[in-house]
Amino acid sequence: MQEPDIHAIAARLVEVPGVVAVVLGGSRARGTHRPDSDIDLGLYYRGPLDVAGLRALAREVTGEPAEVTEPGGWGPWVDGGGWLTVDGLRVDWIYRDLDRVHRVWDDCRQGRYEVGFQNGHPLGFYSHAYAGEVALCQVLADPTGELTALRRDIAAAYPPALRQALIGALGQADFALMIGGYGAKGRDPVYAAGALFRAVGVACHALHAADGAWLINEKGMVASAARLPSAPPGFGERAQALLAEVGRTPQEIARTIDAAAGLVADVRAACG
Repeated sequence: MQEPDIHAIAARLVEVPGVVAVVLGGSRARGTHRPDSDIDLGLYYRGPLDVAGLRALAREVTGEPAEVTEPGGWGPWVDGGGWLTVDGLRVDWIYRDLDRVHRVWDDCRQGRYEVGFQNGHPLGFYSHAYAGEVALCQVLADPTGELTALRRDIAAAYPPALRQALIGALGQADFALMIGGYGAKGRDPVYAAGALFRAVGVACHALHAADGAWLINEKGMVASAARLPSAPPGFGERAQALLAEVGRTPQEIARTIDAAAGLVADVRAACG
């Protein structure tokens, strides 16, 4: 299968009014993709975005109408974009408001982040993912050099204040497990599972922060955390087991909650 010429597509995209830069993101940028993996193109924009121009370009590239949204069409954090099929492969255009990315990066350096509701992100969308996306991307087209300079800044060093904040957030995991105990008492494994997922997710963010690694998505977060130098022994297997066998009886659920508390304690010790 011939892959689309993403550099040519990127060069056309930055000609659309509002588009400042285009990057390759996702697994293909990190070199962890499969041959059939989607191609994620990040479109960094400023000010009014010529969506009509993007739709016309999408039709030209694909040879057929393609769904291209207005900014915000996919939600407050994922923003918007387009779903295209080019040469038999999925090519996703994903919008990012460049001024907002700059603000998030400023927050990261101050140890501030937020978690917003976003469809497709059951743990919530962590705002510092915007910075991580820039750090991990491959710049394809950047006529002004602005995104390249921002990437250089972000990739230079993980912000110590953000590291401290995400490790400090392990208290959220403790609280999640405390309320998860109510699921045991009430024979409510669904509630307990939600609390366990939250605790594991917070622990994954803490481990990534401890090692100065960007975590930008829940997908694969346990496997990614397990590969980190600071990960406690058996972290991946232990974390997966918690949600694979939450339990049905109060006793079974309580044992799972206790096992999760032990894992969080080990993560806290590993993070220092």
